Amino acid sequence: MKLSDFDFALPDALIATRPARPRSAARLLVVEPDRLTDGRVTDLVDWLRPGDRLVLNDTRVIPARLTGERVRASRDGSGRAKVELTLTEARPNGAWEALAKPMRKMRVGDRLVFDGLEAEVLETGARLAVRFDAEGEALDRAIERAGAMPLPPYIASKRAPDAADRDDYQSVWARHAGAVAAPTASLHFDEPLLEALRVRGVQFTEVTLHVGAGTFLPVTVGDVETHRMHAEWGEVRPEAAEAIAATKAAGGRVIPVGTTALRLVESAAADGAIAPFRGTTDIFIRPGYRFRVADGLITNFHLPQSTLLMLVSAMMGRERMLAAYAHAVREGYRFFSYGDASLLLPGGGAPEGA
Repeated sequence: MKLSDFDFALPDALIATRPARPRSAARLLVVEPDRLTDGRVTDLVDWLRPGDRLVLNDTRVIPARLTGERVRASRDGSGRAKVELTLTEARPNGAWEALAKPMRKMRVGDRLVFDGLEAEVLETGARLAVRFDAEGEALDRAIERAGAMPLPPYIASKRAPDAADRDDYQSVWARHAGAVAAPTASLHFDEPLLEALRVRGVQFTEVTLHVGAGTFLPVTVGDVETHRMHAEWGEVRPEAAEAIAATKAAGGRVIPVGTTALRLVESAAADGAIAPFRGTTDIFIRPGYRFRVADGLITNFHLPQSTLLMLVSAMMGRERMLAAYAHAVREGYRFFSYGDASLLLPGGGAPEGA
């Protein structure tokens, strides 16, 4: 497979910079092997069946973008400069990896001063390593106070994060802090929709995958097979694995909400059946992959030439997904993190009454 096999033309005007309001008012394109159906996210109540199980990623996005000053000792006392830090991953030793602007001017030993929070630069290179003066819950509170939501590059290039993003870029079921990017399919769900799905008989299971900044990294090799995926930490707890296995055994469909939840449950089924999982995964799902858990997927519309477009192509077929994306472009669907949604059903499944 070549990277160019997953390209398509996307008008810049279709890149969403704000979400639909309410969340569940976003558009929904249902993709089946032989049919495309336009609708709204609220139509999931009709497309999903009693006994189906949605798998939700309950990671919580931290406000990982920090703006402040770099302080460096100098003879004239003028060693201060503005700095922007974006946290990318927590290390086991308590330090954080981060990206910085300006990165090339950072030196080991520099002090970074934010609103009520300070850090020291431990390492420089492609990424920084920094250690904050606070730790544990005190550090979490300080980051919450000083930080801003780490919006994706294609939004951040158009506008700065603001107070609205604190809610907009977080799922309503977010529980476990650790992500620096949102599982964006989750952003379409609100409490009224969740309650309507419960009444319908749809069940829910939560898993945790802390989405990292690597989710935005482009594929830079022409031969897709040689691409190396970034690693992310996740957990499928025993009760989650049991519930998913029970749904499969009963003939229900397991449908992850988002590619992150899908990648995690497929990682947890590496031996053929879902099992408890805790650790890092760098699974790369592309055409030819055999799905062990997922019977469908709720997901947003992804970037051209991205690993996420390859993932949805693995589920529905490359030509089918490119046709679906061409339809979405013609019909003015909104793309990427704050954009509209799709429901992929490789086995079909017309809604009730159709």
